[in-house]
Amino acid sequence: MIHAHITTWFLALVLFFIALMMHKSGKQKGLKVVHMILRLFYLLIIGTGVWILSSLNSIDLLYVLKSLVGIWVIAMFEMIIIRTVKGKKTSILWGQFIVALILVLYLGFVKLPLTFIAV
Repeated sequence: MIHAHITTWFLALVLFFIALMMHKSGKQKGLKVVHMILRLFYLLIIGTGVWILSSLNSIDLLYVLKSLVGIWVIAMFEMIIIRTVKGKKTSILWGQFIVALILVLYLGFVKLPLTFIAV
């Protein structure tokens, strides 16, 4: 399940940047389709994350922190896309996104023992 979780995160990140590029190029219909697919990936990310948490023998506080930061990243995905489409300022959201993404990657790949190697 770890691989599915990491794959959905990676694909969501790719879809996020595709959505932003579609907006920049003026393809609003394509943007809506990609945005809806991205929202499906949010659900897959949360679902696989809950599955991983429920399969742990003991839930450490760092796993809960990583889950909350992961939800923060998802919230930043959504808020950046929506505010970009509406033409509003997103610089603070981008800063939060970068901090949250670095933190979730650090917790997921460095600090916590469940990574690609763990099954």
